[in-house]
Amino acid sequence: QVQLVESGGGSVQTGGSLRLSCAASSPRYRAYCMSWFRQSPGKERERVASFYPAGRGTWYADSVQGRFTISQDSAPNTLSLQMDNLNVDDAGIYTCAARTAIGGCGFPDYWGQGTQVTVSS
Repeated sequence: QVQLVESGGGSVQTGGSLRLSCAASSPRYRAYCMSWFRQSPGKERERVASFYPAGRGTWYADSVQGRFTISQDSAPNTLSLQMDNLNVDDAGIYTCAARTAIGGCGFPDYWGQGTQVTVSS
């Protein structure tokens, strides 16, 4: 079992940057596939980025490729999402999630509470 707590959301203008953090309750999070999902108003929740364990790399949705970077932060047990060149379509609730069992990263079994990102033009 793992608990996830997000932070770093806020308001920014188009073209700005934000850095989201996800604090995990255990260093075991490094063994899980960790992902960030977002839910924008009127849209279904979508996965935007994943960090695969054991050095297997990262994955990004086409909509954020080249603008977002998911990484293990220098802070203990923390996963980050650096978001640059934000646009209004990036607004939404961003949630950190973990897949702890065998299976795809797109189907997490643990979720954080989410953090709000607002982007104004």
